[in-house]
Amino acid sequence: MNESIRIDDHYRTRRTTQSVRMFSAAALFLVILATGCKKDETPATEITVQAEHPEQGAISEHITADAILAPLAQAAIVPKISAPVKRFLVQRGAKVKEGELLAVLENADLTATAQDNQGSYEAAQAAYATATKAQVPEDAQKAELDYAQAKANLDLNTSIVNSRKQLFTEGAIPGRDLDTAQAALVQAQAAYDTAAKHLESMHNVSREAAIKSAQGQLTSAEGKYKNAAAQVSYTEIRSPIDGVVTDRPLYAGETPAAGAPLLTVMDTSSLLAKAHIAQSLAQRMKIGDDATILVPGVNDPVDAKVTLISPALDPGSTTLEIWLKVDNKKSTLKVGTPVKVSITGRTVSNALKVPVSSILTAQDGSKSVMVVGADNTAHKKAVELGIQDGDDVEITKGLATSDTVITSGSYGLDESAKVKVGPAESDDAKPAADKGGDKD
Repeated sequence: MNESIRIDDHYRTRRTTQSVRMFSAAALFLVILATGCKKDETPATEITVQAEHPEQGAISEHITADAILAPLAQAAIVPKISAPVKRFLVQRGAKVKEGELLAVLENADLTATAQDNQGSYEAAQAAYATATKAQVPEDAQKAELDYAQAKANLDLNTSIVNSRKQLFTEGAIPGRDLDTAQAALVQAQAAYDTAAKHLESMHNVSREAAIKSAQGQLTSAEGKYKNAAAQVSYTEIRSPIDGVVTDRPLYAGETPAAGAPLLTVMDTSSLLAKAHIAQSLAQRMKIGDDATILVPGVNDPVDAKVTLISPALDPGSTTLEIWLKVDNKKSTLKVGTPVKVSITGRTVSNALKVPVSSILTAQDGSKSVMVVGADNTAHKKAVELGIQDGDDVEITKGLATSDTVITSGSYGLDESAKVKVGPAESDDAKPAADKGGDKD
């Protein structure tokens, strides 16, 4: 009987356990079902983004590069002769004009040589004047007189011979008188021939040769004098340009080394910013383009103009050198300063512009933006870009002015995600848990 009671108790306990398990399973199913229904009813989370319509207006390309400021003109003055410095007439920092005397070298010996050569030159001038104005004309006149006299004597002797021949034929004079007249005629003929040849040579050769000889002596003396005078002038150091004395390394009494500059003068009224840029960028530029220069220590950009685009590539860097001219009449800019240059390149007057922050770049390099649709969902649009100017970029294809472009918050945003356009959430507005604070 006790055994029957134990068996009944065992079956009752088993049925109770099965009932509890079935109830627990039903309860769990109801909880899961209730939880699932609640999740489905929760609305999708809206993501706050910043968005705006594309702006339409002018946009310009700006090409930037590093540059060094150089003087508009520079003269490192090296003396042509080696001599000690007698005196300096300027100090470093002095403003000078073209042709102004800056320094004088010792020149006593050179001055004496110049005086000697000057005397020889003046003597040669006098000799030339004598030869051309007195001696040569007198010689020519004497030759003409000798010729005239010889011709007259010849004519006289010819007449005498003819007369005596007539008288001899008539028997009025002896043959001896005729022979004497004929001998005199031969002598007169010889004298005439000599005088004629002398006159001819005087006209054709002697006169010209005498003048050339005098001219040669004068030219030689003049050359020696000018050379001596030039040597003296080399001791006077003058400025070849308008500018400022930027270097004067020696003192009076010192002798500059061969080939070493005695003074350096720079024209800093305008400076040149010299930069090297890629050939592809240089193709978009032209002489006269506007530019700006950012100078360390100067708050505002300085206006400049493109004045030179090198016609040949630098063989070492395969870049092109460009020069930008900047006004420096107030001497606020210094030669050798490293600066940043920005050159205005291509310009589009009526471009569609969006902030650079709104552009998304895919792994294949394609560009797109996220726009806010009419149902407040985000949609991706492929775009093509044009000129970039600072924080703005030109959209050449893919957008219209009516589109609302997400400018902030588009990174990682899914297609058709719910968005809400609003201001950026500040750190102070975030929950304490988001900022890492305690929740106590």
